[in-house]
Amino acid sequence: MKSLKTLIAAGCLLAAGSTLAAENTMRFGLEALYPPFESKSASGKLEGFDIDLGNAVCAAAQLKCSWVETSFDSLIPALKARKFDAINSAMNVTEQRRQAIDFTDSIYQVPNRLIARTDSGLMPNATSLAGKHIGVLQGSIQETYAKAHWAPQGVDVVSYQDQNQVYLDLTAGRLDATLVMAPSGQSGFLAHPDGKGFAFVGDAVSDDKILGEGIAFGLRKGDDALKKKLNEAIVKVKQQGTVGELAKKYFGDIDVTVK
Repeated sequence: MKSLKTLIAAGCLLAAGSTLAAENTMRFGLEALYPPFESKSASGKLEGFDIDLGNAVCAAAQLKCSWVETSFDSLIPALKARKFDAINSAMNVTEQRRQAIDFTDSIYQVPNRLIARTDSGLMPNATSLAGKHIGVLQGSIQETYAKAHWAPQGVDVVSYQDQNQVYLDLTAGRLDATLVMAPSGQSGFLAHPDGKGFAFVGDAVSDDKILGEGIAFGLRKGDDALKKKLNEAIVKVKQQGTVGELAKKYFGDIDVTVK
């Protein structure tokens, strides 16, 4: 009997230890195909603004970070299926997404702009883009914006699971333009040899309802303790100037302040 009680007690301690370990670990879900937010180095190491930001927030919250990769359009279903604890993949807070998941406070905000050939004469409006083929990332706010504002006016909005494939089709002439977050378009395409002859055209597009309130970590509804812990850590990294320093490192002079 004593032996049985000892085993039961040991089992309880192990269970408690497992719970404690889980509470001290943060599994971030992301798609590592969107530089400078998140991508992989030549050696396969994750890198980018959101990686450094996630590590800084985890340090402030005294959590150990780990990363789980999936496609961008699978992030919300995977979060709800508990494959990870939070989304950290340049995801904007929108009304539509709030119906499915919760979010931390917004951490930063970036403009969304159209990339096209410099001599195309295209502008980011339905009149200019009518009859043209515009590439967007599947499941993104850029896709939602283009389908809401441009597709009804005769613009062919083409969705891709990989933004890099959008750039390939753009340079091959199968697309006329792409709508992207400005930092991603700059570092992921325009700064590379394949981006020669292309540029941002027109001003940033705007629609607060679709484009959101800024970028935050996505959470499962009801994860209030985690939300509180992360929000407290976000305040710390903002006060320490970490967000501004990382923005300067990865985005240059682009203002990322949440309006």
